[in-house]
Amino acid sequence: MADRFDCDNCKESLYGRKYIQSDNSPYCIPCYDSLFSNTCDECKELIGHDARELFYEDRHYHEHCFRCFRCDRSLADEPFTSQDDALLCNDCYCNEFSSKCVACDKIVMPGTRKLEYAGSTWHEGCFICHSCEQPIGSKSFIPDKDEHYCVPCYEDKFAPRCTRCKKTLAKGGVTYRDEPWHKECFVCTNCKTQLAGQHFTSRDDSPYCLKCFGSLYAKKCEACSKPITGFGEGKYISFEDRQWHQPCFTCSQCSVSLVGAGFFPNGEKILCRDCHTNL
Repeated sequence: MADRFDCDNCKESLYGRKYIQSDNSPYCIPCYDSLFSNTCDECKELIGHDARELFYEDRHYHEHCFRCFRCDRSLADEPFTSQDDALLCNDCYCNEFSSKCVACDKIVMPGTRKLEYAGSTWHEGCFICHSCEQPIGSKSFIPDKDEHYCVPCYEDKFAPRCTRCKKTLAKGGVTYRDEPWHKECFVCTNCKTQLAGQHFTSRDDSPYCLKCFGSLYAKKCEACSKPITGFGEGKYISFEDRQWHQPCFTCSQCSVSLVGAGFFPNGEKILCRDCHTNL
């Protein structure tokens, strides 16, 4: 008598029938499917041994059940994503959840390089300078109304230009007679010393440091021969065609101050009342 060869579960003979061996035990096909097959998460039916099974995040699907929740397209061989446990093909996901590029009006696909600014989104290659039309990428840019400029183009187009060198002033600078200057360009007309932060004066609209202005244009004190600039101890006395610093306006003989007092000219000298009387 031949040995029995039965299904380990239902005990029916397997002679002449298809079977599957599992853990060294034979099973008829119906028993194997009921004991070991997974249940499809979509249709809730068993995924038979001869069916193609797809697996995603602890969930099992028949091949024909693994489809986009929106358009019903098969996802078996397509890229997809999951949103709130619903499977979506890339097209449906992008149409529903991805941003659109404000420049080309096309979807910004997940994983692609993009730029976001002021609530709007661009493809990296679509975010370009309004002037030179080159991609700005990760470089600095300056917005102007609804337009965006790379820094060189913005400075060339909008930034003020130095009155002297005609180059743009990116920041800082000096304003003189309502005109912009680089600090290093705003210098004394004569000695070229920088005047930013210094006292200076002008002649014929040209700026001068006090030293140069005094030596070139100021009248000289009759007593000390130094220039009378009007700055610092700026008060001075003028008589006929001669000028004195106020501290220098003294009697030529006794050196008493003559400021606010009567005095008497005596040739090149000026005398107080007493000295004049004693002549």
